[in-house]
Amino acid sequence: MIRVLVTDDEPLIRAGIRMILSSADDMEVVAEAANGREAVDIARSQRVDVALLDIQMPVMDGLTALGELRRSAPEVRVLILTTFGERQNVLRALGSGSAGFLLKDSAPAELMRAVRAAAAGEAYLSPGATRHVVDSLASGGAADRAERARRRLEKLTERERDVLALLGEGLSNADAGQRIHMSEATVKTYVSRILAKLGCDNRVQAALLARDAGLGA
Repeated sequence: MIRVLVTDDEPLIRAGIRMILSSADDMEVVAEAANGREAVDIARSQRVDVALLDIQMPVMDGLTALGELRRSAPEVRVLILTTFGERQNVLRALGSGSAGFLLKDSAPAELMRAVRAAAAGEAYLSPGATRHVVDSLASGGAADRAERARRRLEKLTERERDVLALLGEGLSNADAGQRIHMSEATVKTYVSRILAKLGCDNRVQAALLARDAGLGA
């Protein structure tokens, strides 16, 4: 059972997230917090697998709380869940050790996927957040990076390149499948194969390669 801490200063938001996650057989919302300070204190005092943190909260904001949790409760996987998808927030969250970044307009199924991914030790970025990261990092030394990226992509099949191009757009597996008429499970298999061939740890790194190589541009 994945033990989840939900942190948001709005009670209705917390109640909605609790309702969504409680509908899953493998998740349990073990605590709620109204600000980052409360979240840190709860995570220090009881077992929490995944902490969901809003960004803008009183007393202590979510990004500050993320830093505190990484220092004092590093075993807790943190997902930033917010309406504020500005690029600097995404990059700061990832740079501070967040397991993922999810916008509040995400579908309930995506929220559950993100929690499961975080609990499994994987990184999860919503498609919108992926685009922020790709756009931010795709600057400086472009010519050299483009050549290196193109060489790395030579080992991919044409279909794998099609899937990778969609990762570069920030599409989820489900959305990518709809675009190229594949099942979500098939796309997931392709993504795993692509990551292995390219030596990438996650889909964000693969998306950056796609953009560097001009794939799909």
